[in-house]
Order: sequence, then structure tokens, then C-alpha cells
Amino acid sequence: MSSPKVVLLAGVLLGLIVLISCNDSDEDDKRPSNANGTAQSANQKPGEKPVADEGEEGEEGPATPAAVAAEKAAPQQTAGKQFAYNFDADTPGQMPAKFHSAKTGGGAQEKWVVSADPMAPSKPNVVAQTSTDQTDYRFPLLIADEASFQDLDVSVKFKAVSGSIDRAGGLVFRLKDPNNYYIVRANALENNYRLYHVVNGRRSQFAGANLKVTSGEWHELRVEAAGNKITCYYDGNKKIEAADDTFKDAGKVGLWTKADSVTYFDDLKVTAK
Repeated sequence: MSSPKVVLLAGVLLGLIVLISCNDSDEDDKRPSNANGTAQSANQKPGEKPVADEGEEGEEGPATPAAVAAEKAAPQQTAGKQFAYNFDADTPGQMPAKFHSAKTGGGAQEKWVVSADPMAPSKPNVVAQTSTDQTDYRFPLLIADEASFQDLDVSVKFKAVSGSIDRAGGLVFRLKDPNNYYIVRANALENNYRLYHVVNGRRSQFAGANLKVTSGEWHELRVEAAGNKITCYYDGNKKIEAADDTFKDAGKVGLWTKADSVTYFDDLKVTAK
């Protein structure tokens, strides 16, 4: 082959290589990324939530939190002091005594009512969050007013009844106000158990486990907190063990749901340690 033809062929091959490289680069630029900046899985459909794992998640919530009312002070309890709430002496259709409702995030007013349930762990009543507002970043709270606790053992039974945006129930502890607290929650749509701190209305996960959470059945959530060590149980089995220094002081306890979750609760018990 003559020298000019060799040069021409080499030039054509070089051009093809450059063109292929540019196309690959363009495809990488077009590939969608998740919130952590990594490439989206090839098996993940557009708009679909990534499969949940046990790693940490980024901070969620508005940069400027919704205003909340200040919490009334409650006496800190000494070791051994216990409170138990089964809602059986409360009037169905009304808020339970010794509690008040609040909300983290946006959306419509939360709605907590005492309700009769023939399947209640302790009959006849439960307390239920019944609002079905579908605002995603919306967390109705039912806060116990009698006492505050630093180190504690707190538990509750819950039943996830319905919800298309979310179907969850949780325990709040060391609550300073509706924008600052710890929350452990179980989710029947995601089949996971997650531990968060909420700081100035923004939520961050720092521990979790994946497990089956069935709708329409009663389950138990339980938390032990001692110093910065937090241990969470699901149906009597230890599922989460973590350390966190966000909230060190005593705070109130309460119940939690998300978005349009209709969730029943019964037998809330808390003991100071």
C-alpha cells in the first residue's frame, strides 16, 4: 500500500475512535444520577425509588422549617419511674387525655382520635392518626405531656392500617419540640426500620435495618436510650444499635406517623432509667 493511502487510512481510523469516545461521554452525561451523585442503576426505572439499604441517608426537609409552638416544660423523671397509656379510659372520637398533637413539616392539620378496636392489644380502645393528607414531608405527632426522660425504655404497639404515600408508625423520644427529636419508625410500604434525628425540622437517618413490616397486624416498637447509645427492637428482637450525640438532654416521648399513614397505637409504656 502506498504511503499516502496509509496516512489517509490512519486518519480515518483516528477519527472513528474520537467519535466513539465522544458518544460514550455524552451517554454518561445523560445518565440520571441519584441524590448522592452516583449513577442510577440500569435496573431502576425513571422516577422509581432506589432500593432501600442500611446506609445513611442525606438530610431531608426544607431549609427553613415551619414554625412550631414551644413545648411546655415537663418534669424529668428519676430512674424507675414509669408511665403507661392504654387509652381505654378515654372517650372515643376525642383526643386522649394527657397528650397534645403537633406536626413536623407541611400539609394539613394532623388528626389523632381515640377509637374502639375489637383487635386492640388491650381492649377496647386505641389511639389513631386518621388524616390522609398526602403531603410527603408531613409528620403528625402525638406528644405525652406528663413527663420528660433522658435515659429510658419506651415501647408501643402499632398497626399500619392504610396509606399510599407512606404506611408507617414510630416512637419519638428526647423531644425538645416538634422540630427537634429522635424518631425510630417502621414502614410497611418500604419494609424497613429506621432511626433518625430531626434537627430544626430537617430529618437525617443515622441507622437502620431492612425487615418485613406487615400491614393490618399489630407489632411492637421498643427503644432503650442510655447516654448516646440507642438500641431499637422490633417485635422483641434487637434490630438497631447506634450511638449519636445530637440530643443529650431529657425530652418528651410520643407517637409519629408520616404523610397519609393511617396508623393505630396501643399500650405506650415508658420507664426512666
